[in-house]
Amino acid sequence: MTTLASLETPCLILDRGRLERNAARMTARFAGTGVQLRPHMKTAKSIDVARIALAGNFGGVTVSTLREAEYFADHGIDDIIYAVGLVPDKLPRMARLIRRGVRVSGITDSLALAEAISRAAVAEGVVAELMIELDSGERRGGLAAGSEAIVELGRALHDLPGTRLGGVLTHAGNSYQCRSLQALQDVAEQERLTAVTAAAQLRAAGLACPVVSVGSTPTATHGLSHEGLTEMRCGVYLFGDVFQHEIGSHALDDIAVSVLATVIGHRPDLNAALIDAGALALSKDRSTGAPGLPEDVGFGMIMDETCSHRIGRVRVGHVYQEHGMLVCDGPFPFDQLQVGTRVRVLPNHVCMTAAMYDGYRVLDPADPRRVADYWPRANGW
Repeated sequence: MTTLASLETPCLILDRGRLERNAARMTARFAGTGVQLRPHMKTAKSIDVARIALAGNFGGVTVSTLREAEYFADHGIDDIIYAVGLVPDKLPRMARLIRRGVRVSGITDSLALAEAISRAAVAEGVVAELMIELDSGERRGGLAAGSEAIVELGRALHDLPGTRLGGVLTHAGNSYQCRSLQALQDVAEQERLTAVTAAAQLRAAGLACPVVSVGSTPTATHGLSHEGLTEMRCGVYLFGDVFQHEIGSHALDDIAVSVLATVIGHRPDLNAALIDAGALALSKDRSTGAPGLPEDVGFGMIMDETCSHRIGRVRVGHVYQEHGMLVCDGPFPFDQLQVGTRVRVLPNHVCMTAAMYDGYRVLDPADPRRVADYWPRANGW
């Protein structure tokens, strides 16, 4: 029997029980609303996780790389949105999926790119379905709702050979900046209004807009209205992380992914200890240090080996390539964190942390010390 104590550290741990509860909660939230849940798999990159996320849902996923699209298609998922701006160079790989019978949609906010994609699709002998990307406040990619460019681009996607207008899509990544429930609800409503306004523009111009797609974990969790939407794309809710906990997306004990690490040294003179999980095991994302959050937990929060309780207010205060330095406010609990002690580090930004690993050590829901399985990830681009 494989146990936590037998694993080499650092390694990535997935609590299956928590994952299943998180997935079921979001599925239940949208059941009967007319809004389809299309989980974003960019964090998990795992068919085993996807099967849990898709239970009770229509079966489509969102991805952020063509590697993910190919991987999930190979495992039988045939309805995929590639939610990164499509460029013609990517068309041959997308075309191979289309020829296999996979419905894979790209996104764009550019007329010039739409025309170039059209030419590439014609050369490949396929029709590329494209969603119009909208900016609902994140100020990354996308067109603003109300812009005349939306109808112009929609008409081009409808008329050009080799392309088809699939609908509109936006992502309220700016929800991560919110620090109150009211602010989250306001951003969720802005996300919704952006999408439904753009859809109405297209329909008023005589263009079909079958898909009206939004989604981020905070807005999916706290949005008050889903009127006019057809689907919700969110992904971090499956695993959770410290940052999402601190902005109110879930409870601390919903966090399903952690890094198992070992205490490898003490520095009494620095009121600190060292673990064998550094920047390459945890990432260097200090999102939880952002202003307005309840606590700065550095590069991760320290839990006991079974993740049943937090050890004091210990955090990963500094990271080096393969070292993490544990610090805390007040006297350091060296007696609880002796050299050789195993700890679990709850990540700040689980997407970045999970990306460092080839797979998950999956815990038995009935025994928090038993590793029941290994689930590989589809890393790369």
